[in-house]
Amino acid sequence: MIAERIKHLREKNNLTQSSLAKKLNVTRSSVNAWEMGISVPSTALIVDLAKLFHVSTDYLLGLNENATLDISSLNDKETMILYELIEYFKSQK
Repeated sequence: MIAERIKHLREKNNLTQSSLAKKLNVTRSSVNAWEMGISVPSTALIVDLAKLFHVSTDYLLGLNENATLDISSLNDKETMILYELIEYFKSQK
């Protein structure tokens, strides 16, 4: 599960394995091994990945299916716009 999530988030953020490795100060082969399910990142790296991709560690580990979005840097108006968009998309289902 974590292998698929890392690869999906990396690709979604337009990062290569090499560029992700550089951001985490690991080798490209480490990232490749994570994505192939050969190995898993250390606990510290899971936290770093979660911070980098703005998701919870539970999401990365497959314990929670919901991705989270950190909106703490948004102002009140931006937050309201985001909530309105969420409600709009919910009503379209």
